[in-house]
Amino acid sequence: MANFEIPLTPEGQRFSITLSGVEYQLRVQWRNAVEGGWVLDIADAGGTPIINGIPLVTGCNLLAAYAHLGFTAALWVQTTADPDAVPTFDNLGVGSHLYWWTEG
Repeated sequence: MANFEIPLTPEGQRFSITLSGVEYQLRVQWRNAVEGGWVLDIADAGGTPIINGIPLVTGCNLLAAYAHLGFTAALWVQTTADPDAVPTFDNLGVGSHLYWWTEG
């Protein structure tokens, strides 16, 4: 597998990125609630939503439930100190990382 780290910082953000030759718009937001945390929205290049509100959790392919949408890779969150620790408000992009993993 080849992987690419999607660069993030511990703040709400929206940006365009090309992954596996496809341009997407990503938005990352902190949901400040009891069971909240970081969530990811994915839109096409024109801003049309594809998926909204994916929780940034560890230990699974975040796109597995959306295979029918034709994604060609996996999205994976991993934390440096403890690979299974959920990203915190302060460590997104610093100690917690989002990866785009492709076959090959």
